[in-house]
Amino acid sequence: MTLSAFLAAYLLHLIAAASPGPAVLMAARIGITEGLKTGAYLAMGLGLGALFWAVSALFGLAVLFKLAPALLWGFKLAGGLFLIWIALQMWLHAAEPLASAATQTARSPLSALRLGIVTQLSNPKPAVFFGAVFVGTVPPHATAPALALLLLAIFLNEFACNVLVARLFSYERTRRTYARLKTTIDRSFGGILALLGLKIAAI
Repeated sequence: MTLSAFLAAYLLHLIAAASPGPAVLMAARIGITEGLKTGAYLAMGLGLGALFWAVSALFGLAVLFKLAPALLWGFKLAGGLFLIWIALQMWLHAAEPLASAATQTARSPLSALRLGIVTQLSNPKPAVFFGAVFVGTVPPHATAPALALLLLAIFLNEFACNVLVARLFSYERTRRTYARLKTTIDRSFGGILALLGLKIAAI
């Protein structure tokens, strides 16, 4: 695998990882409500989820979805419904004061890691990206060490982008603004996430 091919695959994924979507939205909200530490574990889970999609694509998941379209449809439906469920929880708890919400939604590192993984796996966009776009940039003769390095880069891309979002939204000034506008922000986040879920389920 040449350096130019590696950089093409790396930069393509970096752009995808930084693009707004359920993962970035979740990192922003966790950063505001639960701080950087929880956001870092969430970002780690999002990175592991991206890693799963990348490995699956390299080993032919896209071919499986092509051969069994109903499987992909069912997967998209389940993923969309999961995102809508999260959006509903945001909406229902939007009017709670920040201190009360933080107490109720405080989660362990393992719980944050799991939320990141499930959020990433419930979103079919990475499956489509890795299966239809990313795989096309990886030469078929790429060596195992080159693939391992690329997979590590994918994890780090996803982790870095989302932990940066969590960091930006975890600053005290951001939290004070959020506390003042919590109901509006939570319902806006919930509405956007619900729309993303509906879009995913309907594709």
